[in-house]
Amino acid sequence: MTRTPFPPAVRRPHPGPEDAPVRGARTVATSTRIRRALRAASRPGPWKRGLVLAASALLLGLLMLLHAHVTDRWGLGSLVESLLPWFGLPVPVLLAGALWRRSASAVVALLLPAVVWLHLFGGLLGDRSRPGGGDLTVVSHNVGAENPDPAGTARDLAASGADVLALEELAEDARGTYEKELAKTYPHHTVLGTVGLWSKLPLSRARPVDIAQDVGPLGDAKPAAAKLADNRALRATVTTDHGPLAVYVAHLGSVRVVRGDGFQTESRDRNARALAEAIAAEPNERVVLLGDMNGTTDDRALAGLTAQLRSVHDVAGAGFGFSWPATFPVARIDQILVRGMAPRSAWLLPATGSDHLPVAAGIDW
Repeated sequence: MTRTPFPPAVRRPHPGPEDAPVRGARTVATSTRIRRALRAASRPGPWKRGLVLAASALLLGLLMLLHAHVTDRWGLGSLVESLLPWFGLPVPVLLAGALWRRSASAVVALLLPAVVWLHLFGGLLGDRSRPGGGDLTVVSHNVGAENPDPAGTARDLAASGADVLALEELAEDARGTYEKELAKTYPHHTVLGTVGLWSKLPLSRARPVDIAQDVGPLGDAKPAAAKLADNRALRATVTTDHGPLAVYVAHLGSVRVVRGDGFQTESRDRNARALAEAIAAEPNERVVLLGDMNGTTDDRALAGLTAQLRSVHDVAGAGFGFSWPATFPVARIDQILVRGMAPRSAWLLPATGSDHLPVAAGIDW
């Protein structure tokens, strides 16, 4: 019997030192793939990324939506409402952060502040004025007690084309300058304390308006002459071809940031309530209110006024119409409000020597 020989054994060479780099590279590649897989598995998805951004967007939207419920302690609610249009600025910043983080949750959350802001202020972005200048042009300007050029300010206002011109914060030493410079354009005028009214049309029945400026025992003891010198509101009748028009000029109390007490609005709020009561008692159905309200129409403190009167700028202006401070306006605190009149247009006039911009409006019967 013939035996078939077994094939000789194949001897595998032992790995030498030159194979070590190959093995090391494979090990490193395998470890890298494992780490990447673990990171991918542990990385939050697009709905879990940017949760801080999403929470910030929701809080911003809720603040704008529920601004009327913000406490007015330390004047906080009034401050928020005065600056409310500016709360839209964080929206594009948050959106940029959400896109950078690739956060779907933040992008969706940003819909709330965006929609709320557009609901509140989207209508102010365009030009709402109507063709034609209006039957009557009115201008209001806080001329500033420390205005370095009252004569120049008066000449600018006389050139504005206003039929009725209201001035607030008239300093006693500048009153004569305004009266002299405006006399040629406006044959009729009245000044009561720190507010005045100039008109191309006849004026009558001018009187101070009690806006609860002097209260308490000290206010009650104040002489009538002293009260008149510091008077900050008046009412007069303008005679027109369409009938009498009741015109109010007012400069409500200033708001102040007081250390330890926050944003102080007590005098402004008290003045606003008293002025609202005076206008509610006005028998003339046609009313124009001109002046520095030291508050925006979004401010709850002016609710008694805005419930009775319409802002000409809100109805027929262009843009936001910020009037203060003149160097970089951030709020529209100078107002032209009407009742029984149709707003036609509203605009800002160029800066004068005051820290406020003049505001103008055209109104129809």
